[in-house]
Amino acid sequence: MIPTQEALEAAMARVAPHVHRTMVMTSQTINALTGASVFFKCENFQKMGAFKMRGAVNAILNLSEEQQQAGVVTHSSGNFAQAISLAARTLQVPAYIVMPSNAPTVKKEAVRGYGGDITESEPTLAAREAAAVQIETEKGATFIHPSNDIDVILGQGTAAVELLEEQPLLDFLLAPVGGGGLIAGTALAGMYFGKSCKTIGAEPFEADDAYRSLLSGKIETNATANTIADGLKTQLGDKNFPIIKSLVSEIIRVEEREILAAMKLIWERMKIIVEPSCAVPLAVVLREKERFEGKKVGVILSGGNVDLNNLPF
Repeated sequence: MIPTQEALEAAMARVAPHVHRTMVMTSQTINALTGASVFFKCENFQKMGAFKMRGAVNAILNLSEEQQQAGVVTHSSGNFAQAISLAARTLQVPAYIVMPSNAPTVKKEAVRGYGGDITESEPTLAAREAAAVQIETEKGATFIHPSNDIDVILGQGTAAVELLEEQPLLDFLLAPVGGGGLIAGTALAGMYFGKSCKTIGAEPFEADDAYRSLLSGKIETNATANTIADGLKTQLGDKNFPIIKSLVSEIIRVEEREILAAMKLIWERMKIIVEPSCAVPLAVVLREKERFEGKKVGVILSGGNVDLNNLPF
């Protein structure tokens, strides 16, 4: 089931008062290096530092008053935990966050700082899910999945809608692929608000489950995910995969050294902080220069939450 244009427009109206309309940046150096006109939608400047604030706000606002009073629960080791915590605090809704015990301390502190009530679990998906179910039962809270939820997907898509409002003639929209919420929302924006605009996913070779899923027609998993793009280690879900299968032209993979080079390029030339996952789409443009040469390319810079004590370069 592909959400309608009206649903995406409603999400735009819903989230606008609660999120930043982030800037669109360009770089003459990067345009010269790629041969393309690249427009960066800077969600690294979003509240809590990533695009995920949009989906969190949209999902919570779509709940009934009774549901909001009982609170929301999610499981996440990073950005979505922070997004739900901040969105819930903004909307005066209790937020219960299941985090794996090995999640970085800096991320746990950020979640607590945003008012999230953390429950720690064993660092397995099964343990995280079980803990979330227990909280749902005990508190009556509503579970919100970080990426496999239509309201979350529509919220994430609002970043690309804003980009297309400023640059309506984009030839391509690029976004990184992790759990699939951002790329699905971006593809919806491209279909409804672009003019013959193709959406392309960007993924590491080391975590290429979405690339393989498009080839096989079913959701694939990664046996290992040895990538610096730690935000892209999650897999697609049954809500976002049909959208991706229908609307994403293709997924292009890049190597670890290419991700690192793209990340350094953004830091050095654009003077902005991005996390490794965020650099994957630019790595794609640099890898496939012939394809993008002379084209207008929109890139969603997904987030800037990095551990400054553990930089990859």
